[in-house]
Amino acid sequence: MQAHATLPPLRGRVQRDAALGAATWFRVGGPADVLVRPADVDDLLLLLRDLPDDVALTVIGAASNMIIRDGGVAGVVVRLARGFGDIVVEADGIVAGAAALDVTVAETAAAGALGGLEFLVGIPGTIGGAVAMNAGAYGTEVKDVLDWAEIATPGGLVRMAADELHFAYRHAALPARAVVTRARFRAVPGDATVIATRLNEIRAAREATQPVRARTGGSTFKNPPGAKKAWQLIDEAGCRGLTQGAAQVSEKHCNFLLNTGGATAAEIEALGETVRDRVRAASGIALEWEIKRIGRAG
Repeated sequence: MQAHATLPPLRGRVQRDAALGAATWFRVGGPADVLVRPADVDDLLLLLRDLPDDVALTVIGAASNMIIRDGGVAGVVVRLARGFGDIVVEADGIVAGAAALDVTVAETAAAGALGGLEFLVGIPGTIGGAVAMNAGAYGTEVKDVLDWAEIATPGGLVRMAADELHFAYRHAALPARAVVTRARFRAVPGDATVIATRLNEIRAAREATQPVRARTGGSTFKNPPGAKKAWQLIDEAGCRGLTQGAAQVSEKHCNFLLNTGGATAAEIEALGETVRDRVRAASGIALEWEIKRIGRAG
């Protein structure tokens, strides 16, 4: 693979054959051909401008809602870290870097007596990923509170308003080979105690209903149109607790898959496909993956 040789002179960290599995919430997956951690926005823009079109580009954040397959990821993988994590509190909103954790943004807003962003405490991931997939929880989605996102593209840095991103359920229409770098969220000044209480209610509800301390990847399948949620369809198809190798459907919340220890990415993905098959057979509904699956089979 020639991506390493074709990279421009970057100031950030560049690693060839870089392990990725330990960085994912599932703790599985093969290496990146090349992993780049840009130093800052200018470094990222240089990479995007000069990376050849025939070299694959993949962006990962906290890798909380992702399966990296056992054969690793071809081309260049970009992971934003230092230089992309700033959070700025404004009178009626928050500007957050793409690498900032959703939970940290929620807590920062609450500490500043800004309401409306409490839902972010229930989303395991980063702001960049939240914008890119229109993440949502507890009745609110990113589209409901986003003012704008700054996005690095091969042609330069652009600022896109929420309506330009054409948000849909777990989807934003980003430009080709684009990377979210920061975003502004509207918030409402309010009573700090009330906001903190709501934050804690969401945190407690998540702890009570989801396997938050397990090796998991968040919600596995999108909720289909209709009255029943994905977890109900999975439960009714008899999949709660189902296993494949060391992968398991969570007993606590059956829209979560678990690595119980030593699972491969292939086992986790195959278990998900078994669940989809059983749900389709039981209900006629084809569940769509919410977890992003990337890379080559082992």
